[in-house]
Amino acid sequence: MGPLDGIRVIDLTRILAGPFCTMNLGDMGAEIIKVEQPGRGDDTRSWGPPFANDQAAYFLGINRNKQSITLNLKSPEGRGILGELLGQADVIIENFKPGTLAKWGFSEDWFEANAPKVVHCSITGYGDKGPKGGMPGYDFLLQAESGLMSITGEEGGGPQKLGVAIVDVCTGQYATMCILAALQSRSTTGEGQRIDVSLFNTSLSMLVNVASNYLIGDVIPSRYGNGHPNIVPYRDYPCGEGGIALAVGNDMQFANLSRVLGHPEWAEDQNFQTNANRVNNRDACDGMIRDVLAAKPAAYWIDLFEKEGIPCSKVNRVDEALESEQAKANDMVLEMDHPTSGNIRVPGIPYQFSKTPAGVQSPPPLLGADTKEDLKRLLGKSDEDIEKLRASDVV
Repeated sequence: MGPLDGIRVIDLTRILAGPFCTMNLGDMGAEIIKVEQPGRGDDTRSWGPPFANDQAAYFLGINRNKQSITLNLKSPEGRGILGELLGQADVIIENFKPGTLAKWGFSEDWFEANAPKVVHCSITGYGDKGPKGGMPGYDFLLQAESGLMSITGEEGGGPQKLGVAIVDVCTGQYATMCILAALQSRSTTGEGQRIDVSLFNTSLSMLVNVASNYLIGDVIPSRYGNGHPNIVPYRDYPCGEGGIALAVGNDMQFANLSRVLGHPEWAEDQNFQTNANRVNNRDACDGMIRDVLAAKPAAYWIDLFEKEGIPCSKVNRVDEALESEQAKANDMVLEMDHPTSGNIRVPGIPYQFSKTPAGVQSPPPLLGADTKEDLKRLLGKSDEDIEKLRASDVV
């Protein structure tokens, strides 16, 4: 039994932010009913290669622990069924354009009258206010618009996006957090509420210390490659073979690093004695460390630094990270059997509960695999009712 056992979620989302949120809720034990368009489903079902037989790896990675039903929400019958489902739900999450649900009849007044305990989470691009209110949002565009790309990339080079859709992922995490908070509030007030999460707001919040540097210090951030705007040395360095990442966060650690590298005098030099000095003399500090590290392979330095308590890591490829002993020890790669893809591997669950464990109960669903069962189980529809709905292209 997971911590969210007994919570039912109607998932009207697609692509990444919403499905990532509901996968987390499902991992925690919530019942996730993923509502998809008949004949098409979530766009990511076709986002490949790679595919595992007929299933896109993209879809398989973010849709476990869910049921799939198909429902044509453009039809009055389909919207009627959605209303019945909402009457038995705890949470609805959707990423339609602002106002879409209200246009279909599911206004705030409707929720107050028909589903007052339901937590309604809406994920949009920009919210419904401002010059871009109501416009769709795309991760890549938000990385550009928010300034995230302007601070990512090599010094002197062009702006770069992160290698994953990080705004979508963080928006999904915010949505998960807010839904859990709203459920906790409901436990004391007995009332549901609406949650608005937007990619735009998420992307700005992700600037964290960089935003603070500007808002407080009027510093317009620039790119530092893999360096840190406020800490030195805090970046990757090439070695005689391979690369190493160092995260030296205070003056004591820098003095230790200097000693281990054979240059204890660095820690006494007024140019490098404090972190502020090192930030102001970034190029010189990085250069002298780079010169020493170039003499030995990364494996040599990592072994030495770990023994001396100096924060460091090898610069891994994705395959090296996922196949690492640490990933195995933390169960960060899981195996599951899929009805058409066979045995597949998927990313693990990054958190643990001591008494109500999260877990994988079911593989990502085939499109509409649970339509008949759920309509019968939840709404009492008969086989004849469901066949009529299918004949009318409602499901």
